[in-house]
Amino acid sequence: MPNQPKKGNPLNNYAKYSGIGIQMFAIIGIGSYIGIKLDDHYNNEGSLWTIILSLTSTIVAVVFVIRRIIANSKDDK
Repeated sequence: MPNQPKKGNPLNNYAKYSGIGIQMFAIIGIGSYIGIKLDDHYNNEGSLWTIILSLTSTIVAVVFVIRRIIANSKDDK
């Protein structure tokens, strides 16, 4: 029966995916923080750097999460 998926511990799966969520939160938070600091440094009233870096870090975080989920699903097979 080589094609049967592995049965993992549900607690391990929970820890794995909650860790991915925490990393996503950290990526977005760091990007937004850097944007705020750049806006303060350059005295931007329109928060241009905050908007750009928040959106960019959100896209990077989503791509990171998708790649991790795909890699984890391949490992489970």
